[in-house]
Amino acid sequence: MDNARVRQLADRFQARHGSAQLTPSRTSVRTFTVKTLSPADEARWDIFVSTRPDATFFHRVAWAHVIEEAFGHRTHYLYADGADGIAGVLPLVEMKSRLFGHALVSTPFCVYGGIVADTPGAERALRAAACNLADNLGVDYLELRNLRPGPADWPTKSLYVTFRKALDPDPEVNLMAIPRKQRAMIRKAEAGGLRVEIDEDVDRGYDLYAESVRNLGTPVFSRRYFRLLKARFGEDCEMLTVLHDDRPVSAVMSFYFRDEVLPYYGGGGSFARVVKANDFMYWQTMCRAIERGARLFDYGRSKRGTGAYRFKTHWGFEPQPLYYQYHLVRAKQVPDISPNNSRYRPFINAWQRLPLPVSRMVGPWIARSLG
Repeated sequence: MDNARVRQLADRFQARHGSAQLTPSRTSVRTFTVKTLSPADEARWDIFVSTRPDATFFHRVAWAHVIEEAFGHRTHYLYADGADGIAGVLPLVEMKSRLFGHALVSTPFCVYGGIVADTPGAERALRAAACNLADNLGVDYLELRNLRPGPADWPTKSLYVTFRKALDPDPEVNLMAIPRKQRAMIRKAEAGGLRVEIDEDVDRGYDLYAESVRNLGTPVFSRRYFRLLKARFGEDCEMLTVLHDDRPVSAVMSFYFRDEVLPYYGGGGSFARVVKANDFMYWQTMCRAIERGARLFDYGRSKRGTGAYRFKTHWGFEPQPLYYQYHLVRAKQVPDISPNNSRYRPFINAWQRLPLPVSRMVGPWIARSLG
């Protein structure tokens, strides 16, 4: 079902059911059956997600298809079914790797995930079902990537933060909200003759992204993954490319969800820093998002204390904590699969020295396990 049709059905759902919030007395007597998503229920899933204020782009059902097709991982998309229909959803993906172990994650390759439910009862039912599934699969751990805190007794990783900020409809207001030093970088880039194009395909952007992540010492995803994202999400997945004298120098793939924009996969070639192309790229993404009606700019996840973290604060964004919570099954402690882990430093250093064609050939095999 296409995105326009889902939004149309969501509008009808809201008109009929309002905000979907239930009174405490009604909540206390509701019972739920947790089911595994079938193709026949996919439209209902997306309609529910579109009406929930705490849902994110990464709760959309198309992610299940992208992850299965691009990486071959098994998905377990659970929903709580009640008397009034779907009352909660939980997308889960089973990750199995010799390098990084066996896990059940909501959602890998995404910065947010976890349970979205309209009642505490539906949330409890989904959480219990997820723990039971994790136990039955014999995974090392279950990981839920929450925007908000979950149960206090679940181990929580506080390595990551996100950066989200409201947009004004007036671009000049947004520009003046950016600190003076960063604003000067944007002005300098504009004076340097940079321009942007919206690409119909992902190839130019992918090439720049692949070079960028190789330089950071990170295995790159496959080109096929980027093409699947574009195919599955259509107009809600947009590639913006920055050019200097008709030469592509940086690019970013952004996701659109309701009135939010998420510049998600961005990178630039070696010349991008010289001409301030990355600053220009994000500023133009912000302007483009306003044209499309976005009112919230989501700068995405960063690890505390990193260059990406500092870059986003220089734009005037305040870090907001993310709550990655765990139900441990076979694992004895919270996993530490992160570039900050000293175990991976020799690998990162070696990867940065790989020829670019080699990194593109070998990287996708490793990256499929780095959700």
